[in-house]
Amino acid sequence: MALLGAGCGPGAAGAPAFGRTAAHDEVLAAVGGSGLPESDLPEIGGPTPKGATPRPTPSTVRERAAERGAACSTGWQYVGPVAEGSRAGFDKAVSALAGKRWNQTQRQVEKLDEKGGTSVTVTLKKQGWTMNARHHSARQGLSMDIISFQASEDSCMAKLTEKERESLLGDDVERP
Repeated sequence: MALLGAGCGPGAAGAPAFGRTAAHDEVLAAVGGSGLPESDLPEIGGPTPKGATPRPTPSTVRERAAERGAACSTGWQYVGPVAEGSRAGFDKAVSALAGKRWNQTQRQVEKLDEKGGTSVTVTLKKQGWTMNARHHSARQGLSMDIISFQASEDSCMAKLTEKERESLLGDDVERP
């Protein structure tokens, strides 16, 4: 899958557009300096590894919508064992993004279990981009952390059709 290196929208007069590459670099810098665990998962919006196997051409509405959405997005994620201090690292990464002028518009915290598990969701915005940052730490049952920073360019995502959005969000039947 070929992913674009910059956003769809124009920048301010005389200023370069804040695009996918800049958003990706800011996410990685915030995560890298936060003390969050290293992730073995592929980065969203990062450079394609050399020798990577090309992805097949999408054949369903959902696959095509996912590819188009990925071209408008970037991010980082960790899924793995509970990492001590990951909540503090998450908060540090969010603060680092705020220092790069990502404006926090929402924050939601939920208690998950009696052993201290929590779920935190933070929404941040910057220059036509929306980022959803999540820290989900379950201490009972599977006992794992799920941490993600997913940024999408608003104008680019708005170009997805209603059918494509429904396909991504719904439980519809796959159709070619």
